[in-house]
Amino acid sequence: MTGDLAAGLQVPPNCDLTLGLVCVEKAPGRTVWEARAHERFANPAGVVQGGFVAAYCDSAMGATVATYAAGRQVRVVSTDLRTSFLRPVEVGALVRCEATVVSGGRRVVFTEATVASEEGVPLARSNGTYLLVERR
Repeated sequence: MTGDLAAGLQVPPNCDLTLGLVCVEKAPGRTVWEARAHERFANPAGVVQGGFVAAYCDSAMGATVATYAAGRQVRVVSTDLRTSFLRPVEVGALVRCEATVVSGGRRVVFTEATVASEEGVPLARSNGTYLLVERR
């Protein structure tokens, strides 16, 4: 996604770098991401802590909203995020997150994301609401 947004924004952002997120597909209102579940994100039970999975979804959905707002100088701000964990994310697993815009206007955008295993088994589902704030 580098080079798609206006000067002054770091692309990819530090949160994506920390989580190891890589955008593998991008279209207006839809992005697909991959990441290897790193052991540093494991909880005491030995699986990836849910907060990291939620952050993965939030980052993917926020970037998807940026593709929806293509051509506009905006900041994307999450205002609501809900994540349901369906199965544990195993350390070392390659996970894939598909995020899409469900509906949107000039200021508010509704999104959803699914995190799945390499085999396509759903691991988490998330939906979020994002606010588009004009940058000056």
